[in-house]
Amino acid sequence: MTRTIMLQGTGSDVGKTVLVAGLCRMAANRGLTVRPFKPQNMSNNAAVSADGGEIGRAQWLQSLAARVPSSVHMNPVLLKPQSDVGSQIVVQGKVFGQAKGRDYQALKPKLMGAVMESFETVSAGADLVVVEGAGSPAEINLRAGDIANMGFATRAGVPVVLVGDIDRGGVIASLVGTHAILPDEDRRMVTGYLINKFRGDVTLFDSGIAEIGRFTDWPCFGVVPWLKDAARLPAEDSVVLERLAKGGGGALKVAVPVLPRIANFDDLDPLKAEPQVDLVFVRPGEALPADAGLVVLPGSKSTISDLRDFRAAGWDRDLSLHMRRGGRVIGICGGYQMLGRRVTDPLGIEGGEREVEGLGLLAVETEMAPEKTVRNSDARSLQYDVPLEGYEIHLGRTTGPDALRPSVSIDGRPDGAVSPDGRVMGTYLHGLLSSDAYRARLLADFGIEGGGFDYRAGVDAALDGVAAELAAVLDPRWLDGLMGAR
Repeated sequence: MTRTIMLQGTGSDVGKTVLVAGLCRMAANRGLTVRPFKPQNMSNNAAVSADGGEIGRAQWLQSLAARVPSSVHMNPVLLKPQSDVGSQIVVQGKVFGQAKGRDYQALKPKLMGAVMESFETVSAGADLVVVEGAGSPAEINLRAGDIANMGFATRAGVPVVLVGDIDRGGVIASLVGTHAILPDEDRRMVTGYLINKFRGDVTLFDSGIAEIGRFTDWPCFGVVPWLKDAARLPAEDSVVLERLAKGGGGALKVAVPVLPRIANFDDLDPLKAEPQVDLVFVRPGEALPADAGLVVLPGSKSTISDLRDFRAAGWDRDLSLHMRRGGRVIGICGGYQMLGRRVTDPLGIEGGEREVEGLGLLAVETEMAPEKTVRNSDARSLQYDVPLEGYEIHLGRTTGPDALRPSVSIDGRPDGAVSPDGRVMGTYLHGLLSSDAYRARLLADFGIEGGGFDYRAGVDAALDGVAAELAAVLDPRWLDGLMGAR
């Protein structure tokens, strides 16, 4: 019989994603067939699953942790925030439609059938399913029609473990307050809690555990420290961008403008891991650094709107100066579209303006179209003649003179564009920078060594590290009950 557990947070960004990944890797290391599941995710960081649909990047990472192929059923409802039209709704890997917040609240009950169907599919043949909630069950104003937290847990009969983030403060009040306001039916689903992101001597929180127990009768299943290996994992949520520190003075400064609808920014993680690279995320109100050798424009869920915001931040002028200084630019997906002469949206797919002038660094134009490209791809860099592996998730078709100099070959098709002087390139391929050989050649152009480590293997090793750290601090009786005695 399949065992299940659901981690729900006392708030957003409490670390559920990494904890679920760690539990999945721990179970896989014990020889169990384990699978992750998240009923509803809201993120513009998407991945292409092994069965060819869109899922949250976090569930892709968790499937990697579980050592099983990813599936659209691991994240049956994915909300991708857009501009004026609210969020794009992806159900079981395919675009279902669009809705604004209030309209989506009315739609949620109709999606429960797909959620339960996917949960049954994921559970079939598994020893363990580890479920991740979204937001917090304490948002009782959203309880009616809920499919992400207690609405799912009560319907599926899945026991819940609450996760509280002690680093942000108020963790006792968060847990006790959640206990106080949950309806009786929901409160009965909670079997215990975890304290996450603890710093220092864990025994100093013994009295805190006692007080939480006094108010709730919930047992504590472990106090988890800051997991050092978690920093080597791709981040799911753009919330993390607000906390990224400036780089540490590497030989090459790489600037990344952070746009409101930035998507798939984990494309930059391999560069961040390079010892000689100083990766700087630039926020609105800040200038692109004058000493940057490379500017990378990442993906966007709403190219036209983000292009307007790019200009409003003054980054178009900064980019022009960057080019005059001899700098280089890489645009990925939406960033590639921005680099062209014009972006048009004749059908209003993005919901706002129908046409906007591009940055003009590539002689190409993009027209948005309703057909969405979603696929995993084998590719090759035509600039450096090295193998690549990645995925495509995009709307629109890009054509023009510079596209006759493609940057990449994807499954044998030419993709992207390169400027005549070779200093500007764009591609629709996500995962470009994950290629160690590509990074080595790119950084060599700047006179520095790079690509001297296996990035993908490093992510896998980090998952093992997180699992080992969790095994050392979680209640062994709870773990053995969840995973079976060793």
